[in-house]
Amino acid sequence: MGYGRKAGSDGARDKLMKMFRTLNFKKLTSTNDKAREFAKKGYHNLAIIAERQEKGRGRFNRRWDSDLGGLYMTLLLKENNLEKARYLTLIASVSVAKSIMKLSNLKADVKWPNDVLVNDKKICGILTETISGKESYALVGIGLNVNQKNFPGNLANKSTSLNLELNKKFDIKKVSNILLKEFNILYSSYKNKKYSKIIEIWKKYSHTLGKNVKVKTLAGKYTGKAVNIDKDCNLTIKLKNGKIRKITEGDIFVI
Repeated sequence: MGYGRKAGSDGARDKLMKMFRTLNFKKLTSTNDKAREFAKKGYHNLAIIAERQEKGRGRFNRRWDSDLGGLYMTLLLKENNLEKARYLTLIASVSVAKSIMKLSNLKADVKWPNDVLVNDKKICGILTETISGKESYALVGIGLNVNQKNFPGNLANKSTSLNLELNKKFDIKKVSNILLKEFNILYSSYKNKKYSKIIEIWKKYSHTLGKNVKVKTLAGKYTGKAVNIDKDCNLTIKLKNGKIRKITEGDIFVI
């Protein structure tokens, strides 16, 4: 293969945090699936982009509507410490929020753990997956609504796109380039293990902290005030009885 960089090669370029090599496809089952194929061949620092996905998915294997008009991208990264991969979701969501501001002047907020909102509607979702083995990888999937005019079923009242917000068509290639630049800036802090800096930046864009929330997890349902995220990227909420509850996964609803 003439593209990409094999794991362990060209360390100088990796250290300098050059832009990702982008690979564009008309249609894929999902960009995360394609990234897994490249990871098996030892490639990393790739941005895999599809015009549409046949089986796009979000957390808990939920279907992600992936028709023409959106940006569907997965960043394939070599990752030595998979325990820290959750920071990549924070980085991706803030990168999207910053990119939206640069592209449109729209204020975008990040919702724990993996969403980006504009005017309280979902405009982007992040799905970070990992591959462990002799070489370990992180796959950061980003689905950003760009030029869609409508959404199916009950998503219509919960979702938005840049086009819907401004009645303007956007160049998806330009969107992806700006997003990659923003991701690289924050990713350099990650590579330098400046995890607290990442959390502080995320907090500046947070839609969740300081709000009263309902939380639905596999272990149960909780109601309280979102007060912080800890060093492991878990959300902490203060329950009505004053106790602090750590949330490692789940769905958050602002009330």
